[in-house]
Amino acid sequence: MLSELLLSEIEGLKPHNTWPLHRLLYEAVRRTLLSGKLHAGERLPSSRELMHDLGLSRNTVVAALNQLAVEGYLVSRVGSGTFVNPDLPHVNPARTRSAPLQLEKLSRRGHALSHTFCAADLEVQPFTPGLADFSAFPVALWQRLQNKHWRMTYPDMLDYSSAGGYGPLRRAITDYLRVSRSVPVDVEQVIVTSGTQESLGLCAQLLADPHDTVWLEDPAYWGAVKAFMATGLQVHGIAVDDQGMAPLAADNATPPKLIYVTPSHQYPTGAVMSLARRHQLLALARQHAAWVLEDDYDSEFRFSGPPISSLAGLDTHSQVLYMGSFSKVLYPGLKLGYLVVPKSLAAAFKRAHYDLNRPGQMPVQAALAEFIDMGHFASALRKARQSYNQRRQCLLHALQPCLGEQAHITGAEQGLHLCLRLPTWVDDKALAQHMRQAGLVVRPLSAYCLQRQDLRGLVIGYGYAPLASIERFGPDVAQWLKQTLRSSLQPCI
Repeated sequence: MLSELLLSEIEGLKPHNTWPLHRLLYEAVRRTLLSGKLHAGERLPSSRELMHDLGLSRNTVVAALNQLAVEGYLVSRVGSGTFVNPDLPHVNPARTRSAPLQLEKLSRRGHALSHTFCAADLEVQPFTPGLADFSAFPVALWQRLQNKHWRMTYPDMLDYSSAGGYGPLRRAITDYLRVSRSVPVDVEQVIVTSGTQESLGLCAQLLADPHDTVWLEDPAYWGAVKAFMATGLQVHGIAVDDQGMAPLAADNATPPKLIYVTPSHQYPTGAVMSLARRHQLLALARQHAAWVLEDDYDSEFRFSGPPISSLAGLDTHSQVLYMGSFSKVLYPGLKLGYLVVPKSLAAAFKRAHYDLNRPGQMPVQAALAEFIDMGHFASALRKARQSYNQRRQCLLHALQPCLGEQAHITGAEQGLHLCLRLPTWVDDKALAQHMRQAGLVVRPLSAYCLQRQDLRGLVIGYGYAPLASIERFGPDVAQWLKQTLRSSLQPCI
């Protein structure tokens, strides 16, 4: 009877785990004990009997039983056998099932974080915005560099990093930002993070207190909304127009502690903040004694028009913190980004980063530093620009038949996505759902909005969409849009 019960438990565990057999048997016996199906003092079959009944090797059975004995679930009596520990508390099965429900209740913040601006709803499929094509990443070269640094790794490379990251990588980032983005930066200002989300969280934790206000673009990047919600900040949306974030006099009644912007290519509308608006924003930050968080998430991919200086490059009062990552040019799973902080904050940020996040991955950082220094990063970036530009042009051509007075494109000069703006009467969420059912994942612009109700459109990514997919499905998107726009006051989908 016990063997049949254990076989059933093991089969139930297999589809969800890749554990070795002794761990599966251990977990099956442990669950049987805790569920009350085996009682304190009850004798178990011998290891040989279990071996035959379960079809396992004796070593597997003995390893599982020994671990259960070490943890106090079982006791062995010489000459008598193995028994359930008589001192094991009896667990009521009904209570076992109901107890976790108390633990699963979320706080108000936890509920908000898990139910609003969810990544599953806003971002990994062809046409999904915010994603890059990392399939062309030079994996073999990257493996050689990593193996090289693992072979020559010193003990301190296996420890946490209290210096803000691997020195040569920080220097490489410094040189890159000085040349490509005109960011006036010294190496001590650069902190290597696990990406933009960690950079945002660090800024929110160190520069603001719970219930302080952060100005955020509306529509907004979902990741920033989540980072600020998680740290207890009050989010105040500032409407975006074709020149970027556009604060009004009324917004000054809600003074910010932080101002988060994506000025080079606003996410998701694609608007590029004008030079005049950049100076205005910096002036407002000085007026409110606020910090500006500049997220330059895809500035590497500019296809037309002259670049405008970063906010960090215009900053004369050390009030801008600049951040970026390597996920778009290389691959998302690399989980490495950077944060540039004013010199006066550098020491405090490094200490807090060390205490809060325990940064590491030094051999990976060393491999990336060499990847950059040897010119491979620049080469990968050139190839990526060419590939993405080709896809961008293909998508623009495919969408051309649906453009006109009621539909136009913004944000196509840069980045890995564009925004197809639609009339306010279009139900963009229903339209996006209709396309999802046909296998095309695009995002409704209205889903990114905080307070405003006047935006409709589709956010369409082309970074991860193969050229053949764009050529095949791009005309379908245009056709659906034409059908919708031909309808009177209700979308025809």
